[in-house]
Amino acid sequence: MSPSNSHLPPRNRGGAVKQPRLPQKKKKKKSFLKSFLKLLLIVIILSFLSVAGYLGWVAYKLDNTILDTGIDTPVAPEASAKVKPVTMLLLGTDYRPKTGTHLTDVMMVATFNPDTKSATVVSIPRDTRIDLDGYKVRKANAYYPNFLDAEKKSGITAPNEMKQMFTKYLDIPIDYVTVINFQGFSDVVDALGGVDVNISMDMCYKDKADGTDINLKKGPSELNGEDALGYVRYRHSGPGCKPRTKESDDFSRNQRQNEVLHSLIDQMQTFSGATKIGSVLDAVSDNLETDIEKAQLKNIIATYWNISKDNVKFVPVTGEWKSPYVHINDDELDKAKQALKDELAGKSVQTLDQSTNDTNP
Repeated sequence: MSPSNSHLPPRNRGGAVKQPRLPQKKKKKKSFLKSFLKLLLIVIILSFLSVAGYLGWVAYKLDNTILDTGIDTPVAPEASAKVKPVTMLLLGTDYRPKTGTHLTDVMMVATFNPDTKSATVVSIPRDTRIDLDGYKVRKANAYYPNFLDAEKKSGITAPNEMKQMFTKYLDIPIDYVTVINFQGFSDVVDALGGVDVNISMDMCYKDKADGTDINLKKGPSELNGEDALGYVRYRHSGPGCKPRTKESDDFSRNQRQNEVLHSLIDQMQTFSGATKIGSVLDAVSDNLETDIEKAQLKNIIATYWNISKDNVKFVPVTGEWKSPYVHINDDELDKAKQALKDELAGKSVQTLDQSTNDTNP
């Protein structure tokens, strides 16, 4: 039988065409889904690698900047800041290349507790009269340069002498001491893009000898490093200012230090601040001296990097000014000592000014 003469019904060409089309459509959908999933997977992998790379870069910066100043000795697991409270003496010296001086105009003792993720900070006024057995009576900020001068003879470093003295003064064991100069403070503020503060009064002071030029106006302001340094240092006006501005005592200076520290904490915990960590570490590295072990520095950074400013309690210590000293109020000093001890014990402590407000009618 000839195919051309066949009486069989013609092939259903439409059906023959439709049969392969359905798989083709499914294949297209499947192919699109596969491509999308592959793309998503690539994005996730790239994101992970970016984060890992950033963290690796931060780790590199830690190892090659600030950690270079740490002590290269191991830390026992039970002594790690991840599990054990630590107390640190923080000293800010007025050293700058133009002055060469080493007065500790900022003196803070901070206790950190890993269980509560909190810290208590006690500020000591720079003109505090220190009268301790074994030490000559001086202003608190004058001991460090004297210890520096005596290092060769005593064989004890000035930072370690300060740590021993404040351990005795505050009746609390101090584990570490960290010294940062004013240039480092200024550079850190600039690295973070400035700090936001609310200036309570106009401040003007000029000194051609060391290049100091403080000229701040009352009101909310965003300060760069140099202006932030002037803000925390300002004490009184000078002949270069017209009109002269009001004086500021040590207690107001301590309050401004705390305000700037709070602002820095806020800056560090923003996304922008986190991306600037490398610049912050660079700013610190050349201007910081510490006896903290390198491994312990990592423990501290890992444990307290995201500490809330609400969990950082500032305990002011005030007194009476009788030239040339500030005579600390004994009751306030005792409360400050207890606040540090309570932080070590993991107890919640209010700042003294909050406690005072609570007791007022």
